[in-house]
Amino acid sequence: MKPALLLTSCVLLLGACRSQAPRHPVAPVELSGATVQDNALLGFGPEGVRELFSDALQSSGRFELVGEEVPKKARPWRMSLEVPFTREVLKDGNPHSFAEVGANLSLERFGGAMPQRYEVVGLGEAPVQEDSQEGRRAAMRAALESVLRQVTESALLQLAALERTDDALVADLQSADARIREFALRTLAERKHPSAAPLLIERLKDTSDADAVRRTIGALAEMKARSAVPALIDLARGRDSSFLQEIVFAVGEIGGPEAEAYLYTVAQGHDTPSVQAAAQQALDTLYASRNHVTVEARGQGHADP
Repeated sequence: MKPALLLTSCVLLLGACRSQAPRHPVAPVELSGATVQDNALLGFGPEGVRELFSDALQSSGRFELVGEEVPKKARPWRMSLEVPFTREVLKDGNPHSFAEVGANLSLERFGGAMPQRYEVVGLGEAPVQEDSQEGRRAAMRAALESVLRQVTESALLQLAALERTDDALVADLQSADARIREFALRTLAERKHPSAAPLLIERLKDTSDADAVRRTIGALAEMKARSAVPALIDLARGRDSSFLQEIVFAVGEIGGPEAEAYLYTVAQGHDTPSVQAAAQQALDTLYASRNHVTVEARGQGHADP
């Protein structure tokens, strides 16, 4: 085969593979946050942000924008885009300042057995090449375009993880791409796969990001990972009463003998009344849940002793 013909065949084959890749239906995107409202640094308002994001979705070749009137069976993903900040920063050793734009993208889908909700984040940056309003706006727009591409790619990686088998996701935990590792771990935790618990427990050691810690606690509670109870008890030491109450309820959600013993101790002897009350409430809920499971295990034809 001649080289030119071979190249043409390869291009056509790649195009065919791309066209056959599954496309995700997306309902009209919602924008949130004051940052997208006529932002002086960006130089345009919400519709400009929406247009750039729509371009990023369409350029990926994997998302299909649909109208409001779409059949329920299509189950489109509903996206909510927030731009929490736009700022100009200096970096050590660099003569230029940099425009930075953050973005949070939420994906929700309804109509199945359970609602699905995921969130991806990104940070775009671009150097300010010209010390003027026009130069700053150009850099800010470039940073915005960059972060919109990032969250689009991350959304695709998250949706791809949902379609992968458990074995494939476990293999993805060794990926060089941090995003692939993150979405694999999220999905395995959602499926309550045993390989997820040790990695989530390890994450509790890094307390620098409070929101990340809370998400990790929530995932462990959802999994009912009893192996996490000792780590959660350690995490509770020296915490303020509000955070401690969150841990107490998570431990109660997980359950087990070690959880019961901890909740009983806190309910009986903690110095803060609100924490005592939270522990007692979690303990009561745990007892009620355990008794309900016991009754179901006996069957309807058996009476309580």
